[in-house]
Amino acid sequence: MWDSYLGKRLKGFRYATIGAIKLLRYEHSIQVQAVIAVLVTIAGFYFDISSTEWMLQVLAIGLVMGIEGVNTAAEEIADFIHPDFHNKIGYIKDVAAGAVFFAAIAAVVVACIIYIPKF
Repeated sequence: MWDSYLGKRLKGFRYATIGAIKLLRYEHSIQVQAVIAVLVTIAGFYFDISSTEWMLQVLAIGLVMGIEGVNTAAEEIADFIHPDFHNKIGYIKDVAAGAVFFAAIAAVVVACIIYIPKF
């Protein structure tokens, strides 16, 4: 069964779920982002945001958390390949963190567009 097309997809889904659980269990930055995601989701229910606002909010949350996962993977690979300080490794880590920063700024802008008019 696991060699079939569906079996391979299910196996991939299982690995992805394990990866998401590891991120949430061990990575502090994504734990903070998950708490923020829960709070913003509660705010969405409280303020009864529209379907379009929900879509933007869910996309923003997914974008930030997804890129944080990629950032964590890049940092882990870099540390594995070169555990000591190296300028190139530092550059790679900074660029990956910068990608998270861009996603986070976009998410804050989306949150402001949705929630500022509600006050």
